[in-house]
Amino acid sequence: MPRPPLEVADLVRSAGRNFIEQNRRWLNRLHLKVLTAIERCRTAALGGHLDECVRCGHRVISFNSCRNRHCPKCQSNARDRWLQARERELLPTRYAHVVFTLPHELGPLTLQNKKVVYDLLFRISAETLTEIARDPQHLGAEIGFFSVLHSWNQKLEFHPHIHSVVPAGGLSADHNRWVTSQKNFFLPVDVLSEVFRGKFTEALREAFTDGKLAFHGTLQPLARPKVFAQLLRQTFRKEWVVYAKRPFGGAQHALRYLGCYTHRVAISNHRLVEFKDDRVTFRWRDSAHHNKRRLMTLHVNEFLRRFLLHVLPPGFVRIRHFGFLSTRNRSELLPVCLRALQATTDSTAVSTNTPAAVITEDHSKHSTVVILCPHCQGEMVILERLTAFDLRYRPPPGLHTTAA
Repeated sequence: MPRPPLEVADLVRSAGRNFIEQNRRWLNRLHLKVLTAIERCRTAALGGHLDECVRCGHRVISFNSCRNRHCPKCQSNARDRWLQARERELLPTRYAHVVFTLPHELGPLTLQNKKVVYDLLFRISAETLTEIARDPQHLGAEIGFFSVLHSWNQKLEFHPHIHSVVPAGGLSADHNRWVTSQKNFFLPVDVLSEVFRGKFTEALREAFTDGKLAFHGTLQPLARPKVFAQLLRQTFRKEWVVYAKRPFGGAQHALRYLGCYTHRVAISNHRLVEFKDDRVTFRWRDSAHHNKRRLMTLHVNEFLRRFLLHVLPPGFVRIRHFGFLSTRNRSELLPVCLRALQATTDSTAVSTNTPAAVITEDHSKHSTVVILCPHCQGEMVILERLTAFDLRYRPPPGLHTTAA
């Protein structure tokens, strides 16, 4: 994919210093680390390596990536490695997509307590899916799934929600057979919504009672039990949004589908349109009007503020596995799932192009990114590692430079 004409890094380099000076009151060390990483990504500041084509001898200097998980330029390789690992765990069946969204009234509280609330969002959404799927009135099976946290909407506003991609079926209670969901229906969203709302509200009440929530600034009144209880009553009266797409495709379809969600950042560089007179214009999809593409223009300081709303807590895991796909269970239960699927007549309806899951856990294989020569498409190999000092003061003469 060609490099976009405008990148988030360009905005940081142009307006980042001024933005930091004007917002020191709320910026923390993690915010500054993210901005610095994006600014230096694939520049001489991070060093690089001298590459040579094994076929035609063409040489080029490649700059290193920052590998920060909030950087728009560094997620494609991480996504490809993750998807390659997941390919060994996908089952030859249809998949469903379920989304759990927090009401906007809980947004300010979540921003001040990201780790606590995000952990609850993962746990409660997983418990809800597992409980409803196990109920004989609905599916009556033990399921497994991936969940991914997103905290933004198309306008870069704070909008925390969980995407779960689930095989459309599961193991019976005795693990002897595969229970398949209905063709055009996985689980009832109205039931999922009610259970999710009740469980999350109770979990949030327990977190408050245990003193796990912090309240700063305008949220200080929420530290009083009566005010916090009023907030919970207000949100409980609302209908919580749970969306479920009807089961689709097979394993390879699910793999491509996962790639659209797993390693996204708040905004990709390809959505940026223009940066002029300290104002940023970007594309967004208007879901209220059939996903019509529109343009939005923000002052660069507001754009960067919204971008930093979605910085994750240090060490926070934003992709998690549950049920028979959890780390504890998959080595034992994935082979059982595969045997049960192969024993059902429904498995014959799955496309023959869908490969069976490979159950062996092989941690010795690591995906590598092969860089191709721009002239002859031969493989580029690394001749020499270069530090930032080397690139600044002793660059090899007569060479092109590119990003790693």
